[in-house]
Amino acid sequence: MLSRFILLSLLIAPLALGLTVAWLELRHRLRPSSPLRMTPLDWRVNDLGDRLQVEGLLEISNPHPRMEIFVPELRVEPVLLGRSDPSSLRISTRITAEHPDEPTRADGYWAAYIVKGHKTTRARVTIEIEGASPLERIDSLWVDAHWVNYGPFGRLQRRQGVLVPLKRPEPLNSQQATFLKGDGCEVLALGTHLLGPLDDPIEVLRTYASDLLQPGDVLTIGETPVAVIQGRYRHPSEVHPGKVARLVCRVFHPTSSLATACGMQTLIDLVGPTRVIVAWLGGLLLKLVGLPGGFYRLAGDQARLIDDITGTTPPYDQTIVLGPQHSEAFCRRAAAELGVDVAIVDVNDLGRVKVLASSPGCDEALLETALKPNPAGNANQRTPLVLVRPVLR
Repeated sequence: MLSRFILLSLLIAPLALGLTVAWLELRHRLRPSSPLRMTPLDWRVNDLGDRLQVEGLLEISNPHPRMEIFVPELRVEPVLLGRSDPSSLRISTRITAEHPDEPTRADGYWAAYIVKGHKTTRARVTIEIEGASPLERIDSLWVDAHWVNYGPFGRLQRRQGVLVPLKRPEPLNSQQATFLKGDGCEVLALGTHLLGPLDDPIEVLRTYASDLLQPGDVLTIGETPVAVIQGRYRHPSEVHPGKVARLVCRVFHPTSSLATACGMQTLIDLVGPTRVIVAWLGGLLLKLVGLPGGFYRLAGDQARLIDDITGTTPPYDQTIVLGPQHSEAFCRRAAAELGVDVAIVDVNDLGRVKVLASSPGCDEALLETALKPNPAGNANQRTPLVLVRPVLR
């Protein structure tokens, strides 16, 4: 009798586990969500002496063929960023709705609007910064957009930030560049402005490095700067952790970006709960036989690349940054345009170097040696580019 009970239990347990995982996957796919997307377009900065005028568009698009979504509220909160106290500066903000089928309101009021399937609308944002010599105090503007989506999924609070550079550093020339000596190479960290979705990554490489490049050089860019340029960051308020995220995150080291419910839920939103559960169970089994890191191998590349809050430079330190997309294609295209090898890298202060992608023929072993001291740093150095130059012995 006991043996029959054990056999029955062995048969029922996998079935119950499978049904549970299937239910979690179905629930994940049917979770409340809005199809609306917000994209920043055509942002400009006008320097009027004692006044800066920043103006741009926030385009709201609905890719769904049938669902109609309300946008009853939209506001922006500007945040000034720089190396000096900006408290003496005065900020005013105005939002003008530019709906395709409604007249523009003169009072600046955002009236509730319906974005129909395959349609778009726009909000024009004008921000004025007044005070003595504003560009001596600030160099960037973080436009923090708060908006509401209302529809079959309920009422969702959305939040998305856009970084607008107000001024840019002058690129180094060959006379100003001071390379650091390395093992069989020289390295030079290159500063840029704060990067964001208004930038083109290849144009960033060209602007800050093209005057320095020589045949044989390798130009690297950090994986986080590429990701933020692609707009791959989320405010934690937009992440809604489920039971799987709250449970699985507890087994990770406290310093891991997957050790919080929101960080883990971000991964689940990318790959699904089934893969995360399988990776969790598989990782535990592999660890029992002496093979650590199984979860990351089974969960996919994004599991290693997600940076939770505080994981990158301000203002992205308040967001969850995902890993970049289409990395190999970017490196090939950038190398063809610049005439040198290009790589996307992930480096930390502990000496860990990971080459996420590189152009064909790139010497990745050289990069691992050159970048091990982390010449770009992981604080607020604003040096996302590193030029590596081989030295003949």
